[in-house]
Amino acid sequence: MNVNVIVVLLGLIVAALVYFVPAVVAFSRGVPNKGSVLVLNLFLGWTLVGWIVALAMAARSTQQRSPY
Repeated sequence: MNVNVIVVLLGLIVAALVYFVPAVVAFSRGVPNKGSVLVLNLFLGWTLVGWIVALAMAARSTQQRSPY
């Protein structure tokens, strides 16, 4: 296998991981609108504005649940 092919594949994997950072953050934090974050990230994440909005939705504060 050519070294250039390996570099391109690794680059694509890293780019995919960075692309889905907002969705991973939303699911790991358990925000209530995690499905919306995933859809927004999937369809509009390729634009910088869509990616930033998805990240902001994923990073917003969550309400503390009452133990009662």
